[in-house]
Amino acid sequence: MDTRTEELARLVEEIRERVKARHSGAGPAGAAPADLMPLLEARDAAEGKVAAIGTVNPRPPGLVNSIVQRVKRLAARALDWHVREQIEFNRATLACVQASLDALGEVNRAISALGAAVDPASETWKSWFRAAEEKITAQEIQYLRNLADLQRGFEYRTAQLAANLDARAAQLESAFRDLLKAQHGDFTGQLDRAALALRKEHDEALRRLREQTDALVHSELRVLRQRALASPAAIAPTPPAAGAAPSYEGVDWLRFSEQFRGSEDDIRHRMARYGQTFAGCTPVLDLGCGRGELLQALRDAGITARGVELNPELAAICRAKSLDATQADLFEHLASLDDNSLGGIACIQVVEHIKRPLLPELAALAFRKLRRGGVLAIETPNPECLAIFATHFYLDPTHRHPLPAALLAFFLTEAGFTRIEVDYLASAVEAFPELAGLPEPVQGRFFGGLDYAIAARKPE
Repeated sequence: MDTRTEELARLVEEIRERVKARHSGAGPAGAAPADLMPLLEARDAAEGKVAAIGTVNPRPPGLVNSIVQRVKRLAARALDWHVREQIEFNRATLACVQASLDALGEVNRAISALGAAVDPASETWKSWFRAAEEKITAQEIQYLRNLADLQRGFEYRTAQLAANLDARAAQLESAFRDLLKAQHGDFTGQLDRAALALRKEHDEALRRLREQTDALVHSELRVLRQRALASPAAIAPTPPAAGAAPSYEGVDWLRFSEQFRGSEDDIRHRMARYGQTFAGCTPVLDLGCGRGELLQALRDAGITARGVELNPELAAICRAKSLDATQADLFEHLASLDDNSLGGIACIQVVEHIKRPLLPELAALAFRKLRRGGVLAIETPNPECLAIFATHFYLDPTHRHPLPAALLAFFLTEAGFTRIEVDYLASAVEAFPELAGLPEPVQGRFFGGLDYAIAARKPE
């Protein structure tokens, strides 16, 4: 072994000894540093190999060996350029390994220092551990106290909530009982009121039924009395006039008038309006006086009036009421009177029974019999109101035809009458409320008065 190799081996051994001396002590329990000896041995072996690069193995003395040794040295020198980079790489690698060993040594020392600092056996660690245990114990005690306080608070609040719930339940039960009692009282009151209203309605319906029954009985009795008052001798059959409607023999016209035209009281109330029409016009002749309602209304108004009726039974009834009534044909009776002898002529619900060609003759005849300023009043169903054709016009089998107000006014004008006025009576909308849903123009044009009254005067 040459001097260079020996020096290198000695240097490696010194380094190994220093490392062993530096890391001979073990760290505290749980903090022992890593063992670097295998790594150091590997490094020493690598350094030995690096140092051997470029050297010639020694041989025993001799001429041949000397020649071989010289040739090897020459070959080593010749290849020095070839292995130079490898030698430098190997040395750089060993330097890196040495730096790693130094760093690991520092890490081991740091671990040893840390282990000594945190050694459980040390007083610092024991004091810190005791302080930590005391703090943890205090925190546990405080936690248990807080938990106990929370449990007591929870139990108190639970009990309070249960008491509040019981009180609220009792209050709601009491309120419900009061409400139920109030509703029961209201229901009982409403039931009593409904029973009272039903009883009143029943009594009122019974009263109306009795009134209707009494009125019907009274009407029947009145018809019987009127027939009894009418003398059989006064009821002499008279042949119908040329313009009269068919007589329909066998028909009870008194019952017909009661059922379809209305009671005498209702008709007399409607006829009261003619008291103003004929004011100052006496005497008045009622053509077709019927049961005498207009004659009674004019008598109540202080107007002298008499009537003419074709039906002998109706004429007899009028006379039984102390009314001036003659049983005769209205054309014949009117023609028998003196000209200019009447102050007024009434023809109520009659012209619709007369043949249309005779209407101009009736107008002319009435004009001759009235004195100057006399009034002719005619009332008849209004054909401009369509409702009459669906209701009462065709109920009377003796109706011949409706007469428009314009046509009747024309006949009166032709006869010489002036100051002709038309007044529409008995609004259809009032009689049939369902017509109120129609537009106003339609109501006025096609559903006006059920009847109309036309008044005309003879010039003075």
